[in-house]
Amino acid sequence: MNPQDEYQLMLTRRHFFSRCSLGIGTAALASLLNESGFGAPPSALRTPQSPAPHFAPKAKRIIYLFQSGAPSQFELFDPKPQLEKMRGKELPDSVRQGQRLTGMTAYQSSFPIAPSIYKFAQHGQSGATISELLPHTSKVADDLCFIKSMYTEQINHDPAVTFCLTGFQIAGRPSLGAWLSYGLGSENKDLPAFVVLVSVGSGRPDCQPLYDRLWGSGFLPSQYQGVKFQSGADKVHFLSNPPGVNKQVRRRFLDALAQLNQENAKEFGDPEALTRIAQYEMAFRMQTSVPELTDLSSESAKTLERYGPEVNKPGTYASNCILARRLAERGVRCIQLFHRGWDQHAELPKALPGQCRDTDQPTAALLMDLKERGMLDDTLIVWGGEFGRTVYSQGKLTETNYGRDHHPRAFTLWLAGGGIKPGITIGETDDFSYNITRDPIHVHDLNATILHLLGLDHKRLTYKYQGRNFRLTDVHGEVIQKVLA
Repeated sequence: MNPQDEYQLMLTRRHFFSRCSLGIGTAALASLLNESGFGAPPSALRTPQSPAPHFAPKAKRIIYLFQSGAPSQFELFDPKPQLEKMRGKELPDSVRQGQRLTGMTAYQSSFPIAPSIYKFAQHGQSGATISELLPHTSKVADDLCFIKSMYTEQINHDPAVTFCLTGFQIAGRPSLGAWLSYGLGSENKDLPAFVVLVSVGSGRPDCQPLYDRLWGSGFLPSQYQGVKFQSGADKVHFLSNPPGVNKQVRRRFLDALAQLNQENAKEFGDPEALTRIAQYEMAFRMQTSVPELTDLSSESAKTLERYGPEVNKPGTYASNCILARRLAERGVRCIQLFHRGWDQHAELPKALPGQCRDTDQPTAALLMDLKERGMLDDTLIVWGGEFGRTVYSQGKLTETNYGRDHHPRAFTLWLAGGGIKPGITIGETDDFSYNITRDPIHVHDLNATILHLLGLDHKRLTYKYQGRNFRLTDVHGEVIQKVLA
């Protein structure tokens, strides 16, 4: 039998529907293609299916400062000074209530209460309580909205981070940034809609790794996945032309390759063929846009000094923060910074100050920089990790040394910028920061709120996969009305 005839007989349901949607995919693709390159001008091919918000957004973009490893709320934002009187005493069973423990502390014979050794003070007109470890963050306290009553469902790092960023604890779902890229598209044809920057903390350089699937597209088309910028000379792998290939040669090569991929898409109905064209075109334009983006020579000495001494060291949190501002200026929809090293199971007093030095000044500088440029009003900032830490010490407790295990039942994060009510604190925990006593807020609620602020209804932003309409918040989530300006 002729192979083509055999293919027609074996055409799968998935390929059939892929073919049906090919026209829409081609039209959407055209808006990404270089006007001087392959394809018609974008203006000629815009369609009603182009991404758009469901309602007027409060924020145009998001910068998510993800502190991987879980910062301790005890040492940073949720002080419990009364615990000093209970130092070394056993955590009451009435507080723990038989809640799940990790395998690292489940078999401890003792659960001694470990008060924080750090001082706290109230800052700004809002009176926000912030640790001495974060002196720069304290200066922008009135711009922040603290949520002290966050909780999640996962107790170990990888499933908890996966849950925060995809709405599901098992890998395979689209990430938050991919959903935003899918729902809103890009504001800059020369840069991806979703960019990821990763730095390693000085607190625990050996902290658990981060996997690319955390900014992946899952079952969405792969054009929506995050693009990870590297710390080396080439910010994006394989972006530079190989020796002997100039821009003109690359242009001719891409035009020919696009024609082949178009034929492939037409013949077999594979939407990923169109994605490949879009990604090749984006890479071609990024050869110009990325070097300009990462060149800090146009930044004033005052601005660079504000971000701290590591701002000119590629791959540091400080360097990534100023890149985040520059990406935001250029219309990138979702910018996600991951900073590893917050997992202080032991020797917390030795490791935590280093993490805070890494992040405190650059974070505050980013907020001040955006505010001075008139961008904070339409840029949503999120700062937080995957869960909190326990009130009891993991391992031996001494006057100067202790560690804290994972605690998903109560933790703190903060929001700022586009659509957020500044200078407020939401939620409370008990005297042990172990259980929430007011305004419990789930990770699904946070994600629903993020989408809402960017003009998307989390119940309407769906994608049909394997016969079911999926969404970031699954069947859960409520917008946190109290944080809305």
